[in-house]
Amino acid sequence: MKKKRRGKEGLLPVNLIMLCMTAVFVIVLLFPLFCLLSKAFFTVTGEFAGFQNYVKYFSTPALTVSIKNTMVVSSVSAVFGTLLGFLYAYGLARTRIKGKRFFRYIAMIPLFLPTVVHGLGLVYLFGKKGLLTGLGWDIGLYGATGIILSEIIYTFPQSFLMFSIALNYADGRLYEAADSMGCSSMKKFSRITLPSVRYTLINSLFVCFTLAFTDFGVPKVLGGSYNVLATDIYKQVAGQFNMNMGAVVGTLLLIPAVLSFGVDRVTLRKNRDSVSAKAKALQIKENRIRDFGFFVFCGFVALCLLSLVGVLVIGAFTSYYPYDMSFTWKNFVFNSSTGGIESYWNSIKMSLCTALFGTIFVFVYAYLIERSKCRNGLKQMGKALSSLPLALPGMVIGLSFIFFFNQKENPLNFLYGTLGILVLANIVHFYSVPFVTASSALKKLDQEYEHVAESMKIPEWKTFFQVIVPLSLPALLEIFMYYFMNSMVTVSAVVFLYSAQFKVASIAITHMEEAGDIAQAAAMSLLILMINIGVRGVYELSSYVMKKRIQMGGKTT
Repeated sequence: MKKKRRGKEGLLPVNLIMLCMTAVFVIVLLFPLFCLLSKAFFTVTGEFAGFQNYVKYFSTPALTVSIKNTMVVSSVSAVFGTLLGFLYAYGLARTRIKGKRFFRYIAMIPLFLPTVVHGLGLVYLFGKKGLLTGLGWDIGLYGATGIILSEIIYTFPQSFLMFSIALNYADGRLYEAADSMGCSSMKKFSRITLPSVRYTLINSLFVCFTLAFTDFGVPKVLGGSYNVLATDIYKQVAGQFNMNMGAVVGTLLLIPAVLSFGVDRVTLRKNRDSVSAKAKALQIKENRIRDFGFFVFCGFVALCLLSLVGVLVIGAFTSYYPYDMSFTWKNFVFNSSTGGIESYWNSIKMSLCTALFGTIFVFVYAYLIERSKCRNGLKQMGKALSSLPLALPGMVIGLSFIFFFNQKENPLNFLYGTLGILVLANIVHFYSVPFVTASSALKKLDQEYEHVAESMKIPEWKTFFQVIVPLSLPALLEIFMYYFMNSMVTVSAVVFLYSAQFKVASIAITHMEEAGDIAQAAAMSLLILMINIGVRGVYELSSYVMKKRIQMGGKTT
């Protein structure tokens, strides 16, 4: 009886911690989301309006045009982003071209920059005074063309990463059987390769569509008079202070995100079912024509991405592009009216805090769900909550935080307009991917660690800090890096939440572009790029050192 009582008492702190963390999650995720959804059904005076706000929105011609525009640019961007991502991933996974590591790193460049900077790079290339426009190549950048081009740049690395994973898990036995039957390369591609990545293809289309559908940075810079839903929200909330209509548009942004989330869950399960434990690694045969073709293609894509960075360098270090091309450092002396250098340090502070507190919360919560003995109901609720942020666009999170935290009667109102609310928004916005990373790492660890510790009467917290955390260090570093980099480049999640006293770099770039200070915007973009490359480099080096130590430890044993 004493042992049973002691066992139940031992579970009390674990259940209590799990309950408290779940309560925090509900408060910062579900409560704000409920405020957003309910706001769409009330008038400005607080009276229940039913669907009148939606009827008003869809009966306004200028606003309904935004829906059509958003569908067009998102659909085209999704198709071309997916196509480029697949071909680029195929070139690296299924050919024998040289420089695969180089091409892989170059493909990641768009992830190191805010989406507004992708548009800025295109302005330097195809704007009215752009480098290529001056050579007679005028594409009519502002409007649908510019948005689509920039969104393709934004969605390309996301698609590339998805296809890289799918193509690297090929079963070589199928190709060997096809070779023995005398199948041509085209037949193997159409009958084996394409069917093996069909679920990734569907998922990529939905993900790319949702990213383009909910993006704010690109339309803000290149949209001009071409309105989309994301800029509609900004105009309704920041321009006209029409919070209720902003909530209506916010709920519309949720539709493709929720659909994409559902497709992702289904395709993930299908992909798991299609992977065989008996799969054999695919041996890539030499084919000079194929390899040359894909080398040219990957080289062209890499050149386009490098040119975006190149023109930013030119703009940042020239006195007055394109009229005075003399070298200068003056563009790095930022005007205080658009945020100044303080906005850059503010971004680093925000990203560090997000990475630190986000990593701690994600890992502890994942540990309680995957390896603790707390109640199963709490675990299932935790898993459901942890997957929900994946379906929420950044602008929806930012808008919902306004409605929830800006209420005077809310005890958490003190967070509004501070660093704290920006950190919370980023932790929630980017939560799902780090949670999957932490859960996967914890599942790989042997369950015997806890059993041995329990038999030796070692406290669970001691096992956690002295065994689980050290063994999970690679995953912890990956989560920290992911949170930091995404917090440095986010625009949509913080555009409604920053204050005049605490402006961040991604927002400062937007204001610099609005004020015509594109040279300073380019300089700030390079600073963001450098810090993200530096953080990524430290992560890669740390991972390499840890792998080497593990290998050395394995050899000595």
